[in-house]
Amino acid sequence: MHKNPFSFQLNSDDFLPAKSNEDLVREYKKTSYWNEIFHSFLKKKVALIAFVVIVFVFFLAFTIPLFYEYSYDQQIRGSENLRPFEYSEQELNLKSQGETVVPHLLGTDTLGRDVFIRVLMGTRISLIVGIVASIIVLVIGAIYGSIAGFFGGKLDLIMMRIVDVIYTVPDILIIILLSVSLREPLNVLYEKNLFFSQLEVLGPGLTSIFITFSLLYWVGMARIIRAQVVMLKEQEYIIAAKALGASNTRIITKHLLPNLIGTIIVTTTLQIPTAIFTESFLSFIGLGVAAPMPSLGSLAADAMGGINSYTYRLIAPTVAISVIILSFNLFGDGLQEVFDPKLKEKR
Repeated sequence: MHKNPFSFQLNSDDFLPAKSNEDLVREYKKTSYWNEIFHSFLKKKVALIAFVVIVFVFFLAFTIPLFYEYSYDQQIRGSENLRPFEYSEQELNLKSQGETVVPHLLGTDTLGRDVFIRVLMGTRISLIVGIVASIIVLVIGAIYGSIAGFFGGKLDLIMMRIVDVIYTVPDILIIILLSVSLREPLNVLYEKNLFFSQLEVLGPGLTSIFITFSLLYWVGMARIIRAQVVMLKEQEYIIAAKALGASNTRIITKHLLPNLIGTIIVTTTLQIPTAIFTESFLSFIGLGVAAPMPSLGSLAADAMGGINSYTYRLIAPTVAISVIILSFNLFGDGLQEVFDPKLKEKR
């Protein structure tokens, strides 16, 4: 006899404790937003590999120069134009006497400087430039975009028209003009001012790069932040904060920008390879870091003179640039999919 499903009689068997092997009881562990982001990122194999490569490059660039046998500006007489793992006559004599001689892993250049350590130092410069420039873009763009989006109206109209004008400015031309025009004034500041003398290692080229990023490159970040703020400022929690008397500064810094952290992280990450490529390009044409400090771009330019005889000198810095830029782009794309799960469907 079948049980009537519409019967109001209770069956005591329905209230027995569930067995451990039954799927009726599921335990859900409490997790935070960042834990979900972390576990989602672990599923992005390509982005995870790119992140591991970035960490490995950072490790090589910032640790090996600390204990490596040669320095980036050390000129070893008699060791000019050595090939990878090749020794000069003087080094062979020392080796025959039982002394430990470290081979030049990538050979030496025309001045007898170790190419391997110079590539590592060039990688370090590129990474520092990319991170510092991205932080500059983040700070200026986030502040500018959040103000324009939050207040809206005529202020938003004026601020975004300024952004449109800046977009039309050719950035590479501005960097070149600044590099040439700032060379003499900066040299004077390096000599006269103690503070600026500490920045002499940057040179006019890198200084002009940072100035140009401060003047031009933040507009993309500002547009993205502004668009997100326009959507978020109509949310209930923002209206509640206004009703409770929260100041505009507090609403922007405590409510709006923290809810844009995913967008900020992704945009900043994707800005790093742009800065690295810009610095490498300018160093390649002689407007980047000041000698004897190496850069991946300047190393590639120096290698062009002996490209037929010493091809490996060109391969090393160009491979380093390619790996760094590709890894950051893949890492940024992975973060973008993690913070915006619907992005893959949109594509």
